[in-house]
Amino acid sequence: MAEQLTELGYYALSRHPVTPSELVDEARVADRIGLGTAFVSERFNVKDAAVLSGALAAASCRLGIATAATNHTTRHPIITATMAATLTELTGGRFALGLGRGITPQWQILGLPTITGGQLTEITALLRRLWAEETIIGYDGEIGSFPLLRLGVALEPPPPIMLITMSPGTLALAGRIADGVVLHTFFSDDATHRAVRIVREAAEQAGRDPASVRIWSVVATVGDHLGPDDRMRRLQGRLATYLQGYPDVLVGANGWDREVLDRIRATAAFSTARGPIDATADISELRELAEVMPHSWVADSATGNASDCATTIAAQFDLGVDSVILHGATPTELEPVVDAYRRVRRDAVVPPVNPGRAHPTPDTGTDIDGPEAR
Repeated sequence: MAEQLTELGYYALSRHPVTPSELVDEARVADRIGLGTAFVSERFNVKDAAVLSGALAAASCRLGIATAATNHTTRHPIITATMAATLTELTGGRFALGLGRGITPQWQILGLPTITGGQLTEITALLRRLWAEETIIGYDGEIGSFPLLRLGVALEPPPPIMLITMSPGTLALAGRIADGVVLHTFFSDDATHRAVRIVREAAEQAGRDPASVRIWSVVATVGDHLGPDDRMRRLQGRLATYLQGYPDVLVGANGWDREVLDRIRATAAFSTARGPIDATADISELRELAEVMPHSWVADSATGNASDCATTIAAQFDLGVDSVILHGATPTELEPVVDAYRRVRRDAVVPPVNPGRAHPTPDTGTDIDGPEAR
């Protein structure tokens, strides 16, 4: 087993179509090559975040695990609290609960309320009270009305709560209330730097230590050991998929030209998409999208040979982030990049294994199975 790089993570099951049974083998490779955290993104098909997180807990005794993200509106607060508490106990403290706003059109289709900053503030506070073994009677707020809420166990320390976001308002909210932040794939370097500044300044204004909020950037890692059509699917195809769900927020965060967005939307590949573009588009459709999508929109991804990818990843820390998720590739595909990264790794404070913690837990001085424990 290689030395664990707790500042690096990967997204589990990042390929489409999804085969959940591949998760365990992925985790074992990630463990072997020294990746620090497995992040679980949730889709309402065969990617239930709780189930996949439990499988990861069984597959590895040292990987950090985080949902990035699940949504509080899809579960009763007690179910969410129970899920995170169980995973915390199961992993010996390696789990972090990542929450996000999700995609507004999806909530409209499902008949669920649009998630607001006020709701995220409420659910964060409520979960922490439940994990402290409080009994809450007659709760009435934005997240709902509940006659009685009690978990019946005290978690010490409780699981960290992370917000997965890219909008300035929610980034500032994260600085005020969250333990960690996960940014978004295809953020430009400038967008990442701005996001870090928003989080840190909001934390300071709230009377918190800005360094106590652990910030993860997310970098599409698509090396040239992959075929050109595959690279196009993971870059332009994946970005087009995000533009299907939340174009205005992503374009706004990067300061991209909205007229270019209109041209992308006007393509047949986009306007007649049969589902998520990265999962359903054929090669001719991907090429059509690539022709109208500026290269600058994917230029800050980790591309080229393994050394080139590693250099891009290492440079993320100059933007002020604490950790980096290598997105869009399996641990097996990431192995040469991780090996190359070890050669350019900067001298820095090694973060805890738990992806939602910026500092070691105060009761033990270290996270269970962290680098100091080996």
